[in-house]
Amino acid sequence: MSSPAQPLAASLVQSVDWLAIAPPTIVAVVGLVVLVADLFVAEHRKALLGWTSVAGLAVATVMLLPLLDGDRSTFCLTGDATVCSYTADRFTLVIQFLVLGGALLAALLSVTALKDARKELPEGEYWFLLLSSAAGAALLPASRDLATLIVALEVASLPAFALVGLKYGDRKSSEAALKFFLSSVTATAVSLMGISFVYATTGTLYLTRVADRIQNVDGQFHTLAQTGVVLTLVGFAFKTAAVPFHFWVPDTYVGAPLPIAAYLSVIGKAVGFSGLILVTVVALPSYADVWGPALAVLGALTMTVGNAGALRQQATRAYSAVRLLAWSSVGQAGYLLVPIAAAAYSGNAEKSIGSTVAYALMYGAVNLGAFAVAALVGRTKVLNRVADYRGLYASSPLSALLLAFFLLCLAGLPPGIIGLFAKVTVFSAAVEAGLGWLAVVMAVNVVIALFYYLQWTALLFRAPEGEPEKHRVPGPVTAAIALTGFLGIALSGAPQLVLRFTDTGLF
Repeated sequence: MSSPAQPLAASLVQSVDWLAIAPPTIVAVVGLVVLVADLFVAEHRKALLGWTSVAGLAVATVMLLPLLDGDRSTFCLTGDATVCSYTADRFTLVIQFLVLGGALLAALLSVTALKDARKELPEGEYWFLLLSSAAGAALLPASRDLATLIVALEVASLPAFALVGLKYGDRKSSEAALKFFLSSVTATAVSLMGISFVYATTGTLYLTRVADRIQNVDGQFHTLAQTGVVLTLVGFAFKTAAVPFHFWVPDTYVGAPLPIAAYLSVIGKAVGFSGLILVTVVALPSYADVWGPALAVLGALTMTVGNAGALRQQATRAYSAVRLLAWSSVGQAGYLLVPIAAAAYSGNAEKSIGSTVAYALMYGAVNLGAFAVAALVGRTKVLNRVADYRGLYASSPLSALLLAFFLLCLAGLPPGIIGLFAKVTVFSAAVEAGLGWLAVVMAVNVVIALFYYLQWTALLFRAPEGEPEKHRVPGPVTAAIALTGFLGIALSGAPQLVLRFTDTGLF
């Protein structure tokens, strides 16, 4: 009786490719170590938890290098090794680099923010939540089945709610966390409903199998399948902060600790957009006639509303600098949607998706740099208004020059060549796909955005009111600004390096 059971047991046991899953695993393990260590580390030595977290994120980022030699997959079906739950291909590695690199920069900013907070933020919980969210965000682009995709999405999102509302006794922080929580829970519920419909009609959760089977659904289930596709798209539109699901962004960024606002602006978007790409282009290519037009309209609305919101910000209003960056990030989300929509119409979907990935890399580097300078100014100007940046060049020349560079990159103007290059790449993706009207909308929005980016840039070099206030730059903030500045300048000098990421390996 035992001999038939042994082959059955052997078929159920899988070998795990530990190297493939190393980046998110290392982050998760370090998060658990930090949580336990918090119980034993003395209060005056809590800074060790932060540096342990920074080191863990750095090691996880470095562990992407051994994976560059080829695609690796694990957690595969025992009967079909080509159908797997986790795949480390080029697309996965690029998004994981963006996520882990972005989390590392946010962690460097957090080291100083926690020191300045003077116990208003509990350090052990903060680092555990940040690392947990980063682990989920790194898992998501590697997910190749809908269950793993949703689990990764929630592991990335749930700790972020707590991080936004973690500041003791701060009503603004609590309100921001509540708005973020309600919008994200709604998105998750809608996504789960859509995915359950897709599973009911296809009988599988694996993305490649969904793509094959959803084309041949019985006529009586056709409406159910269409409803599932639409609901899944709506759920991910919430996660990407696409209009009209963007309302939580400005208040959440203002209420959150500034490093967490920076984290959400880049890593939150990377999570939402990588999930959206996997669901649309990999799992539902046969429904391109549904999601293509929907994403094109969402992209046009998102960039227009985002730029209009940024344009309305008053320089003297409290937290106007953070609000402007928040509305700007909504506008940038609209640009990121354009190539995904173009993939529905293009004969070369991989090239279109590569445009989104390349734009995300540019945006991630320069937006984190802008937030790093905002964190520096916010140490002495608590209200962090755009007007507070007047004369920054007189008090901190290098910070002012780098912030000007970051803003010009976001605007797509020289010397921010990488920003111009990324916008041209997205624009050409729309034109090549025959979406001329969307390219026109994008061009108009780029011109609109020039006004508020240049207005802020010019303010940096105006004569300060009164004596210029010197900004002492702590080491971790210096490192964050220097890293983002180096990356932006290097890519502006050699923008062709970004083209290497257009081969996503998804197809």
